[in-house]
Amino acid sequence: MELSQLQTFLVIAREGQMTRAASVLHLTQPALSAQLSKLEEELGGPLFDRTPRGMTLTHAGEVFKPFAEEALGRLKDGERALRELRGLEAGNLAVGGGATATTYLLPPVLAQFHEAHPGLQLFVREQASSGVIDAVISGELDLGIVTLGSGERPPEPLTMARWVEDELVLVVPPGHSFEGRETYEWKDLNNLPLVLFEAGSAVRMLIDTRLQAEGTRPEIVMELRSIETIKQMVAQGIGAGFVSRFALSETTKGIRAKRDAIKRELAIVWRVDRSLNPAAAAFIQVLTA
Repeated sequence: MELSQLQTFLVIAREGQMTRAASVLHLTQPALSAQLSKLEEELGGPLFDRTPRGMTLTHAGEVFKPFAEEALGRLKDGERALRELRGLEAGNLAVGGGATATTYLLPPVLAQFHEAHPGLQLFVREQASSGVIDAVISGELDLGIVTLGSGERPPEPLTMARWVEDELVLVVPPGHSFEGRETYEWKDLNNLPLVLFEAGSAVRMLIDTRLQAEGTRPEIVMELRSIETIKQMVAQGIGAGFVSRFALSETTKGIRAKRDAIKRELAIVWRVDRSLNPAAAAFIQVLTA
């Protein structure tokens, strides 16, 4: 059964005459008759009584008519839904990222995107880079913002677009002996109480790698997940801490390493073996603009 046959059937039912239906459909009358005959053959019986006054639905035609209308209506609904998706009038976007991305970098971009496309449903998950990668691979998330080391690439089947370069800077409690400095030497951190990100996180591994390479042995007094919690603990005098430069205000820039700063790259990742939904593709364009 073809779509054109259903359209032919419904137009004939509405117009009541083959000549008028043929004119509406821009078909010759023999072509119209052939389509109707084929449909009736497939359905196993006549759908119209041919009378001198025109075409009248048989009982079978009356029964079939609402189903044909519903089928064509659903197809039109599907076409409209796809147009809305392509036009970003509807649909969903699920994005995941670490604390720096979800707390400081994504909110203004998401606000701009939501204002431009209010019909889209947005979902954001804060999660460590390893969890974000797993969620993008599984399809739970459309896109992820993850931390990558120098030259590192995400696992297959993910692809990536490099997004932002970040630097981890040192923040110290009020009144600390480092207060007012612009830079520090790695040896200055020996025996220094530090409030760090939880062990195993991508950022923590970058910090541990740098400390080990410099032969620096600070005193780790606390391990936390949240950047804001680290900042609060530092403010309370628990210890110094490393945070993203994006987590600080214009007036509080943190203390930078005099050499070999801890830098990382934030990248956008998505599955290369699947078609991106229109919302995800548009959001990548916004992020990389």
